[in-house]
Amino acid sequence: MRGFRHWRWHLDEMYVKMNGEMVYLWRAVDQESEILESYVTKTRDKDAALRFMKKALKRHGSPEAITTVGLRSYRAAMKELGNEEKQEVGRCANNRVENSHLPFRRRERAMLRFRRMRSLQKFASVHANVHNHFNLGRHLVDRQTYKERRSAAFAEWQILAS
Repeated sequence: MRGFRHWRWHLDEMYVKMNGEMVYLWRAVDQESEILESYVTKTRDKDAALRFMKKALKRHGSPEAITTVGLRSYRAAMKELGNEEKQEVGRCANNRVENSHLPFRRRERAMLRFRRMRSLQKFASVHANVHNHFNLGRHLVDRQTYKERRSAAFAEWQILAS
């Protein structure tokens, strides 16, 4: 994906309750709704946004555009990284990442919340990998190709699970 010219990221943070206190789960999603990065912090400030963005940029390279919400932490972090011209802010422009929170929320409710930051971070990263493995983007390929990829994904999962 590094060679993809029109690579676009969507960044967002969501709160997660952990032992009655709020922590923040920062997420980066690409243009095809694949979760690139998940990062848990206790704060929602410039330093947390900067650490998250550095981690994502180091791992996945630099995108052409980054869509965020209007949180000032993003603007300050982008300015420090020198990416402020790549930032796009829009009211409904970030729906792609907002919708990616839904499967996580469903799973979180089923697990009856989290107890420790480390377990939340581990769950978020594992959930992202499993979600990316099975969420194949049906709109991008024809039915036969989709069915073949889906069966291959389930076969790989069976090998891993046994």
